[in-house]
Amino acid sequence: MKQIFRKEVLIGLIVIIALAILFVGIDFLKGVNVFKAANYYIATYTNVEGLAISAPVTVNGYKVGLVREINYEYDNPGHVQVEISLNKNLKVPRGTQAVIKSDMLGTASIELKMGADPNFHAVGDELEGVVASGLMDNVSNKLLPSVGEIMPKIDSLLTNINKIVSDPALLNSMKRLDAISANLEKATSRLSTVMATLPPITSDVKSITGSLTQSTDDLTNSATGSEKRPVISVVFINGGEAPAVTLTLGEGEPVTLTAKDDGTGVYTAFHTPEADLPDGRYTAEIRIVRTDGAETVHTWVFTVGELTMKAYFGQLHSHTAEYSDGSGTLIQ
Repeated sequence: MKQIFRKEVLIGLIVIIALAILFVGIDFLKGVNVFKAANYYIATYTNVEGLAISAPVTVNGYKVGLVREINYEYDNPGHVQVEISLNKNLKVPRGTQAVIKSDMLGTASIELKMGADPNFHAVGDELEGVVASGLMDNVSNKLLPSVGEIMPKIDSLLTNINKIVSDPALLNSMKRLDAISANLEKATSRLSTVMATLPPITSDVKSITGSLTQSTDDLTNSATGSEKRPVISVVFINGGEAPAVTLTLGEGEPVTLTAKDDGTGVYTAFHTPEADLPDGRYTAEIRIVRTDGAETVHTWVFTVGELTMKAYFGQLHSHTAEYSDGSGTLIQ
């Protein structure tokens, strides 16, 4: 009899210990430390979506407790009572709010926003429960109405775009652009051809310069004698079409000359002074500019009147009292 009683007592003790371990283990898995003293408060909400037992309770981001129980208030329809466990050392000022916040994944937690009242809540008091707007709430309340207002405008915009795209004028414009591109390609090809002819043009300019140099070299240091209104002319080739010719005498203003083509590409330009030129030396400058921008300038010097310097050439000779025969020495 005693032996059986001992077995029954032993089995009972084992069951009690197992239940205690199970209870402590379940609370431990929930995050509840049964060996740590805690204070309990309650808060009532109208929506606890995403909030679960053992959800963290924080103050300024620091965990100070957890949600212990969540119960529906059947005697107060539409409300849910949440019991929170807080660290025993935490004092909760009056006016503190227990705010439910949700992250992007929908997981909710409670954040305590401490009140400024110097008095504190007693353990077991009810805190003010507040549900903060989550990300999806902001999308639903702010973004979606704006999208709803924009949708009709987008629809109208798409309709206008369809009208523009289907307009035959747009197709005609595209065809014109193709024609313009083809013309540009032709123009580029022609420009390349023109650029290839630039070296000959440059050589033409050189030939103009050479002709002027040869002509004016012949006039350098020449004299007009009694002619006070000398006819000044210039002959050149490779002048292109309608070359511009200007003549400048000394410090005078440039005079525009008319260049005439004899039909073979040889140009001649004349100028006769309107009044007699005073005797003296003059510097003449001829400037020829073609329509393609190529130009050449040449100058020469001539004298109006007679040259004042003459060169005399003879033989050294000596003089005697009677005559000079061109012989003898300087002493004789």
